[in-house]
Amino acid sequence: MIDEVEALIRDYVSWLQDKTVVHQVSDQWVAVTTPHLDRHNDYLRIYVTKRNGGFRLTDGGYIIDDLEHGGCSLSTPKREELLATTLAGFGVRNQDGELMVDATADSFAVRKHNLVQAMLAVNDLFYLAQPTVLALFHEDVTSWLEHNDIRYFSNFKLTGTTGYDHHFDFVVPKSRQMPERFLQAINNPNRDMAQMISFKWVDTRDVRQPGSRAYALLNDQERHVSQAVLDAMVSYEIRPVLWSQREDLRDELAA
Repeated sequence: MIDEVEALIRDYVSWLQDKTVVHQVSDQWVAVTTPHLDRHNDYLRIYVTKRNGGFRLTDGGYIIDDLEHGGCSLSTPKREELLATTLAGFGVRNQDGELMVDATADSFAVRKHNLVQAMLAVNDLFYLAQPTVLALFHEDVTSWLEHNDIRYFSNFKLTGTTGYDHHFDFVVPKSRQMPERFLQAINNPNRDMAQMISFKWVDTRDVRQPGSRAYALLNDQERHVSQAVLDAMVSYEIRPVLWSQREDLRDELAA
């Protein structure tokens, strides 16, 4: 098993390196185009400059600006709270609409990873299908867990075998009947989100209790979830569950 996991991690790192493009955009700034996709299926880009003997990394304000121009206002107290909580979990700050981190040469790789993961998480967290949607998907999942008396920890951080930090939306602790269960709520299920959760699970499962399980709750209320996304998760021992079929998972999480 360890050889298989190490091979998967090497493949993921090679994919990141092969698909990452770096170019100079000014005397002070370098643009890094990543292979990760936003909600428009465009590649995410970050910008890097030297600052105080280290480096400053920023999204240039793209994520928040794109959401607001798309009609997703972040000005309500609940959404501001969700944004702040999500960013804090990755060690990323919101400075005048820019998602930003500072790094040293030694911490650059980890901080870049955290910034990109934060960009994906915020993009997904506030992905509203229609203006008439009354609640964010994360809130819907939280309400469903609490309604069914399912015990959980939220925004759970783990350090994987690669040294990268990973965040899971919910963790249901071990019981007499069931092992530890990790649950990720994915509002916009696509290839990139499937790759993200697959890597975080492959990277962390061996540092957790034997038999721990991973689940992905996929929002299918307004969009079709492709079979390719489902198959990708299953291949990495993640159980994908459509939101419309969430009751199939209730007893397994409540046990």
